[in-house]
Amino acid sequence: MLSLSDDIRVLAELCATGATLGILYNLVAAALVLRFRRPSELAVPEPPLPCVTVLKPLHGGEPGLYPRLAAFCNQDYRERVQLVCGTQSPADHAVHTVRLLQKLNPDTQVDLVVDERFRGTNRKIANLVNMEAKARHEVVVLSDSDIIVDDAFLRRAIAELTSRRAGAVTCIYYGVGAGGVWARLSALNINSQFLPNVIAALSFGAASPCFGSAIVLRKETLKRVGGLNAFLDELADDYAIGKAIRADGLNVVISRWSVGHACFERSLRAFWDHHMRSARTIRAIDPVGYVGLIFMHPLMLSLLAALAGTAHPLVLILSAFSSRTILSASVEYAFDLQRQSLWLLILHDIISFAVYAGSFLDNSVTWRGSTFRVLRGGTIEDNELMQQRQRDDQATL
Repeated sequence: MLSLSDDIRVLAELCATGATLGILYNLVAAALVLRFRRPSELAVPEPPLPCVTVLKPLHGGEPGLYPRLAAFCNQDYRERVQLVCGTQSPADHAVHTVRLLQKLNPDTQVDLVVDERFRGTNRKIANLVNMEAKARHEVVVLSDSDIIVDDAFLRRAIAELTSRRAGAVTCIYYGVGAGGVWARLSALNINSQFLPNVIAALSFGAASPCFGSAIVLRKETLKRVGGLNAFLDELADDYAIGKAIRADGLNVVISRWSVGHACFERSLRAFWDHHMRSARTIRAIDPVGYVGLIFMHPLMLSLLAALAGTAHPLVLILSAFSSRTILSASVEYAFDLQRQSLWLLILHDIISFAVYAGSFLDNSVTWRGSTFRVLRGGTIEDNELMQQRQRDDQATL
């Protein structure tokens, strides 16, 4: 029978081994990130080019919303571009932004859809469903409101969609902190954890993702997979759309061009809710793979190993921190991002580990002020709606 000291010794060895594996992973991921740098030449689409409709679901007056929307009105693209913006409340502050956009960009067709109907649990997809009928053109772009693009975005995306005969094209994204420390931490979470993990998985053929940052597809393809109505109860709607397209026998191309993701969390609670939602969504989709993400936290594992009495604790901690610094610097160099302070990286790794550990304790997530329960596979239930149904059933009995 193992004594308490034996248990602590085993814990120290497990944490030290996990930290060592995490250090090696960080160094490999850093090398893969540097290899994944954007192409040196712009893609040139072959004529004739399709006209494009961009669907932008909006919710609230997000910081910097106007320039992000205006970027789609100023694309270096020869054919017509329609921008459809949707909200589910006439009192939404985003309505004023869209009205200003229409006034200052008369050469672009900018349509606003205000529809209060909620057709499913996923409110973003419900918003998109309300907007879908307004799409006039052959190619549809689904893109979240917090995405930053340059003026060559459509040209590159359409080139990949047509030249590679894809069912859809999607883009990886990097974080851009648009605010204080919590927004910077959120961007750092993308850049030092999510982005290198995606690049590593793509490099080894271990993942087939689809990202809500941008999904470019033909209207016919969207119709073949059931339209947006098919994803009304999916929390990971982007993943579900990609999965449906592949199930239909088509490819989803992950472009080597990237877009920005504006982060504007203003508090620890906002940061926590956002990343807990992401963590529990990933765990619901791939529970086995999610357990393996423990190795993505070498700094915290090395600290736990040191507290448990592992040999050479200082060397292990310094190695773990160095590997995290190298990985973060590699992403910043490859994607031409602003350097972040080392203390911010340490704070991020502490909170990120707490999010990872806490993600196993429950299946609920908070999104846009509402609480949902994440089911296996990534579908969601509205907690308030479920509780009301239970009360109705009890009243009937």
